[in-house]
Amino acid sequence: MAFGKGHHLHLIDGSAFIFRAYHALPPLTRKSDGLPIGAVAGFCNMLHRYVEANTGPDAPTHAAVIFDYSGKSFRNEIYPDYKANRPPAPEDLVPQFPLTRQATRAFNISCEEIDGFEADDIIATLACQARAAGGRVTIISSDKDLMQLVGDGVEMLDAMKNKRIGIEEVEEKFGVRPDRVVDVQALAGDSVDNVPGAPGIGIKTAAQLIQEYGDLETLLDRAEEIKQPKRRQVLLEMRDQIELSKKLVTLDCATPLDFSLDDLEVREPDPEALLGFLAEMEFRTLSKRVADRLGVEPPAIPEASAEQAAQEQAAPVFDAAAYDIVRTAEELDFWLQRIEACGRVAVDTETTGLDEMTAELVGICLATEAGQACYIPVGHKAGSGDGLFADETLSEGQMPLNEALEKLRPVLEDPSILKIGQNMKYDAKILSRYGIEIAPYDDTMLLSYALHAGLHGHGMDTLSERYLGHVPIPIKDLIGSGKSAITFDKVALDEAAKYAAEDADVTLRLWDLFKPQLHKARVTTVYETLERPLAPVLARMEMAGVKVDRDTLSRMSNAFAQKMAGLEAEIHELAGESFNVGSPKQLGEILFDKMGLEGGKKGKAGAWSTPAQVLEDLATEHDLPARVLDWRQLSKLKSTYTDALQDHINPETDRVHTSYIQSGANTGRLASTDPNLQNIPVRTEEGRRIREAFVADTGKVLVSLDYSQIELRILAHVAGIDTLKQAFREGQDIHAMTASEMFDVPLDEMTPEIRRQAKAINFGVIYGISGFGLARNLRIPRTKAQEFIDRYFERFPGIRDYMDDTVAFAKSHERVETLFGRRIHTPEINAKGPGAGFARRAAINAPIQGTAADIIRRAMIRMEEAIEGLPATMLLQVHDELIFEVAEGAVDETIARVREVMEGAAEPAVKLDVPLVVDAGQGANWAEAH
Repeated sequence: MAFGKGHHLHLIDGSAFIFRAYHALPPLTRKSDGLPIGAVAGFCNMLHRYVEANTGPDAPTHAAVIFDYSGKSFRNEIYPDYKANRPPAPEDLVPQFPLTRQATRAFNISCEEIDGFEADDIIATLACQARAAGGRVTIISSDKDLMQLVGDGVEMLDAMKNKRIGIEEVEEKFGVRPDRVVDVQALAGDSVDNVPGAPGIGIKTAAQLIQEYGDLETLLDRAEEIKQPKRRQVLLEMRDQIELSKKLVTLDCATPLDFSLDDLEVREPDPEALLGFLAEMEFRTLSKRVADRLGVEPPAIPEASAEQAAQEQAAPVFDAAAYDIVRTAEELDFWLQRIEACGRVAVDTETTGLDEMTAELVGICLATEAGQACYIPVGHKAGSGDGLFADETLSEGQMPLNEALEKLRPVLEDPSILKIGQNMKYDAKILSRYGIEIAPYDDTMLLSYALHAGLHGHGMDTLSERYLGHVPIPIKDLIGSGKSAITFDKVALDEAAKYAAEDADVTLRLWDLFKPQLHKARVTTVYETLERPLAPVLARMEMAGVKVDRDTLSRMSNAFAQKMAGLEAEIHELAGESFNVGSPKQLGEILFDKMGLEGGKKGKAGAWSTPAQVLEDLATEHDLPARVLDWRQLSKLKSTYTDALQDHINPETDRVHTSYIQSGANTGRLASTDPNLQNIPVRTEEGRRIREAFVADTGKVLVSLDYSQIELRILAHVAGIDTLKQAFREGQDIHAMTASEMFDVPLDEMTPEIRRQAKAINFGVIYGISGFGLARNLRIPRTKAQEFIDRYFERFPGIRDYMDDTVAFAKSHERVETLFGRRIHTPEINAKGPGAGFARRAAINAPIQGTAADIIRRAMIRMEEAIEGLPATMLLQVHDELIFEVAEGAVDETIARVREVMEGAAEPAVKLDVPLVVDAGQGANWAEAH
């Protein structure tokens, strides 16, 4: 029967599938010959999921996967620079392009491409033909360029988000209906495809103009009427360019096809052809799935690599309809029995906010197997059921909070049942406030961090999309965003359950995927000795918090404001006029237009750029940028600390409770947030003064223990620098010794200035500092700074050898390692261009900084047992420093025990050639103790 009314055509954007598959999963090679097949594996999984999902009454009658033809399109003939900015395809992806075509044919799905035309043009032509014939069309893509086709029986489907894109969704994105999308795109241009458009006009402005004038042609004809001078001038002067842009963005609905709609009829795959291709690719898991579906025996395939097996398994089907809402004790008992039977459970809490010290519990999610999850609501407010609630009474159909917690307590505290979570520290703190101490637990965020540090982020959504090929329900879909956002307790129960149970389900699937990989990647020890045991230690530190004196902060804020005013006056005098020091635009005009300083660059908007790096370069030549840097430093201290810290003081505890992020830095160093206590400056007097506001409680003192020059000691060990090692063993002043070695100055004739320069070089070298960077730090000419660095390497040649060896290892393995086996991936190390220098410096520094981070982690994990029985609490970790709150009479014993742990933290795993030395101090506040 000819294609017509009642038929449904699916058009799959093949290129989008390929690139999604390539970027969503780690690199993968065929075991037998090393052929790259990661994108093919992901592509096949996506096709398989597509076939499985499209059965039943709404299944397509016709379908095709449409690809871009390699080479240029007709658009390059009318504009040679079209898509000129696009980088070439990754080398390991190129040989996979033809394999994806083979895969499509193996699934017996029509596979189409046409020389000289883009996939979008073929899709447009087919969509228009199908619509004219009376059929329905679904375009499976999220490509904005295809949105001009939506309407009159044509819709789009974003398969990754399972989101339909109709006329309303197009209007939401472009501000106009689909038939005017090309007008908006012609004005806004497209930097990715190098469509020039109208300079200075973006999507929002373009939409307003098209809405006002109706269409692009009318707008251009009446451009003289536009009141805004710049906008009017652009439209008048750039008319030819804008009209050219419309030609570039308009899809060709008359592409010459060598096939018809009837040729695209859906066909069942031939088992022999499909399984033969999957076997050739060595896709064991997918072959079994397909064979089961087709009712045949799977082919014999050689044993897969660990990575391939994990990747093939990462294609589960998520079905929210399978999730339960637990409303009664009997229903919860059923789930508890399942948990006890399998000895593990994924757990996730839903709360009213992100602050673990104040958020209230709304619900608890449990998952026991992939696809088997439930949601236990305990705190949803009553209302209309549409997410908008009028009162604060609890809605019906929930378990009483105390009853649910008491039933869950034995399982959550049972040491024989493993609890699994994503960022489990948050959930552990929430439950701890409700009297449940959850243990033991695995954390998928930390599993990913141990496996993949440096490759990507470790949030659940990122991991789910990358490793499971699934985009979880966005939280903003439930609670909104910005000022109008609601809290989770006001979300309707059914919607909350889908979102929450999915979280637990995703978490369990990630654990199933990641846990076996630890051993294969040789990072089991990193996870089990550095990451997993640290999380509960950090949770207890965060809950303890640190006392902050509000009056001290207020006085500092006032003092900073006065000093900033003085600096402003000095800056204005140096500039010869008054201007807004906080305005980068006005500052740029002063520095580069008025004063004529060199080194300025303009941004896209045409204004001068004045970031810190530019000002630091200029500060070596002129006082004005130096004073602006001082002003900015004070401004940041005031806004970020002396003002903002007051808002973070918990009204119930009168303390500040920061949250540590274990996976925040690739090297293993901790980050902290709400508030960030890691970046309080210590090199300036004002920065050090902020620490005065961190105080001890009555009858106690703060005690600080800080590793002395730990990264230099590690450098001396790993680079085998005998002179540095000997100096550390003898307890010499390492900076004075370095200065003496470099500048041939006897130690008894050392000046503070020479020592300061040597100190800057010592620490700078660890970070692969350049002559430019050292010049900024010391505010000396670049040539002089480079001379210092060259002389440094001459006197300590082992450091250069270490750097070269580390970079060579990184380039060969795309990772570096700490002394404790932590792997830090360096995917950009072989890149060309501006980022290459940064990647090289990061690779050089990572083993040193990472080893230092591992050492202090080991110390923190051992610390609670070491100070047990003492009236002492570990409160903070900042870089190489630990801060404790200690009863006045127990200071000496606490320092002795802590120092012993910290100085021996590397052992027995690593025996350093240099001693670790810890400095200790005490005082009523952090500044006195440090």
